[in-house]
Amino acid sequence: MAVNWKSDYKRLLLLAYQSFGVVYGDLSTSPIYVYTSSFAGRLNNYRDEQTVFGVFSLIFWTFTLIPLLKYVMIVLGADDNGEGGTFALYSLLCRHAKLSLLPNQQAADEELSTYYRAGYIPQVAIYSPLKRFLEKHKRLRTCLLLIVLFGACMVIGDGVLTPAISVLSSISGLQVRAKKMVDGEVVIISCVVLVGLFALQHKGTQRVAFMFAPVVIIWLLFIAAIGLYNTIYWNPRIIRALSPHYIVKFFEHTGKDGWISLGGILLSVTGTEAMFADLGHFNETSIRIAFVGLIYPCLVLQYMGQAAFLSKNIHDVSSSFFESIPQSAFWPVFVISSLAAIVASQSVISATFSIVKQCHSLGCFPRVKIVHTSRWIHGRIYIPEINWILMVLCLSVTLGFRDTTIIGNAYGIASMTVMFITTWLMALVIIFVWQNSVIFALLFLIFFGSIEGAYLSSSLIKVPQGGWVPFVLSFIFMVIMYVWHYGTREKYLFNLQNKVSMKWILTLGPSLGIVRVPGMGLIYTELATGVPSIFSHFVTNLPAFHQVLVFVCVKSVPVPYVPPDEQYLIGRIGPRTYRMYRCIIRYGYKDVQKVEDNFENQLILSIAKFIQMEGEGSSTGSYDSSPEGRMVVIRTTDTSDARLVTRDADESECNSTSIRSSKSVTLQSLQSLYEEESPHVSHHHRVQIELSETEDINSEVKEELMALLEAKQAGVAYIMGHSYVKAKKTSSFMKKIAIDVAYSFLRKNCRGPAVALNIPHISLIEVGMIYHV
Repeated sequence: MAVNWKSDYKRLLLLAYQSFGVVYGDLSTSPIYVYTSSFAGRLNNYRDEQTVFGVFSLIFWTFTLIPLLKYVMIVLGADDNGEGGTFALYSLLCRHAKLSLLPNQQAADEELSTYYRAGYIPQVAIYSPLKRFLEKHKRLRTCLLLIVLFGACMVIGDGVLTPAISVLSSISGLQVRAKKMVDGEVVIISCVVLVGLFALQHKGTQRVAFMFAPVVIIWLLFIAAIGLYNTIYWNPRIIRALSPHYIVKFFEHTGKDGWISLGGILLSVTGTEAMFADLGHFNETSIRIAFVGLIYPCLVLQYMGQAAFLSKNIHDVSSSFFESIPQSAFWPVFVISSLAAIVASQSVISATFSIVKQCHSLGCFPRVKIVHTSRWIHGRIYIPEINWILMVLCLSVTLGFRDTTIIGNAYGIASMTVMFITTWLMALVIIFVWQNSVIFALLFLIFFGSIEGAYLSSSLIKVPQGGWVPFVLSFIFMVIMYVWHYGTREKYLFNLQNKVSMKWILTLGPSLGIVRVPGMGLIYTELATGVPSIFSHFVTNLPAFHQVLVFVCVKSVPVPYVPPDEQYLIGRIGPRTYRMYRCIIRYGYKDVQKVEDNFENQLILSIAKFIQMEGEGSSTGSYDSSPEGRMVVIRTTDTSDARLVTRDADESECNSTSIRSSKSVTLQSLQSLYEEESPHVSHHHRVQIELSETEDINSEVKEELMALLEAKQAGVAYIMGHSYVKAKKTSSFMKKIAIDVAYSFLRKNCRGPAVALNIPHISLIEVGMIYHV
């Protein structure tokens, strides 16, 4: 027990150490520009000690109430199976109350081991008028989705503004020593650093991750030491400002001008949301240890020391951080501040990639190329399209404003909006997920909502002075997200309403009224139940279809991760003689959909296991009693009693029943030629699935397994619909604009579904269809 306790303790400390480089880069670089932004407006007219003391008192209590009390003590406990962030809260709410607008949810999804929180008992129906009210009104659920998307767009806005303000603030420190350097030169150097930062994103962060945590820790120790030195040297009486009494005196002295200055003071807590958003890479205990043990005391000391310096040198407020550094320590602190700014920018850019990936998984973002940059660390991704868009926007903001104060106005609005949205979502989580009283949720909402609302209202006054940037960015991204979600949902509903009747298929008989040729056809569909209209469209245009048909549905479930053993759902469509199956592959919004060379083999083994389970579980054929059959979870890692085995194609076949390929000599020679010209796919064909020789196998099961293997050996074809979505003539003008213009434009300019699903182009068959939604 002692050994386990020590190992857990070491692991916890290691996670806390690693969190400095990923979670706290943004939060720890705030002291560079907080006081400068706070005194940039009308507060600049109150250059006295009392005002400086009041500003520090506000910073201290804001830093104590929001990051420490709200996030560290409360919000970190609202994780979604270890994941945090806006989408994690929304996912929790959708699973514990029927708030989701995604139409492809199944009862089988609720049986996932990660679906409900530990300790939650779904069978216990708790009467909640608020829950019933929200579930009943679709418009309220739509508003909830729009609020979540708005929060996600603000996070993307952070990905634009954080690199701009962090790098520009850090590089501007050069002007303290190089007096002749003009603002234009600082901007040019900052742009060069930003271009280099975004250009290196494709290499991933794991190669330099070992440097991130030491950089932030050294930075924190440096600024804490400088803060302590300034407190003792310049004005030890600043300690008195820890009392909230100085906040009252501050507002009595400054009035409305003091309230307007809150827009600069809130920059002291920007980056707080990262503690919750990056929870999945660590755990709540490690993040709490790092914050309470080092982040909180170091930043409080720095803000205190900087205020002590300003109380005696108020004329240096335009660059108070770098002016407060002792001359002997200036250059080391400048270098480490530049590195810390890069770390902060890197962390936010990575978080932006993650939020886009989550939006994409939940059907709220166009298909983009997702590159996995780490073989060992889960969730490290790179999205080229988003990276270059962020770079262009970031350079535009830096070149356009050239001032950290104006960028800070935009940055503060984006950060505080995300925190405000988190507060509202947390209030719902307290009621629906934690199942606490409405009174506790209201107290949480009123207390923290009023504080954040005051800061947000102050920031909104600065909309004309740069604060419009996050709203413009959010509006553009929100239009993209909602149009994509709306178009995708309308297309799905069209498929649902026009799916092929099982009665019609049953009347066709086992041959489906056409010639069944050797081979296997994988028909990709968005439907989790029923047969899509693409099938009838294909059948009416071609006189032949494959001997074995598998309807494949790749769907996202509102959970962060689906265990590998629960990803595959296999079922049968129609009677056994029809040789038609359904395969649903489920992924969570944080799951990595990797390129699988053995997808076909994995699918064959899963179907074979389903056939075997069906044969052993029912000798009377009850599975055939329902046209849709029964969906069964196939545990892919369980190979016990497997009737099929995988071998290399070169191995001896003396212990197995060999399946003769039904391909003609011409087709076999063409395949060999293709493999020679495409070495990257040749390995995929070396693995061979065979039927083991066993005497206890049922004759019907053996016959079906043999037919399955024969179809696999004959070749696999991937069949997808190439859809053209059009609005009906009777649709409203806005719907025609959304579908015919916006959605069509996004579909033409995003990645194709075949690319997103890693379907081999050589085996792809596309069927054109027009959807009138």
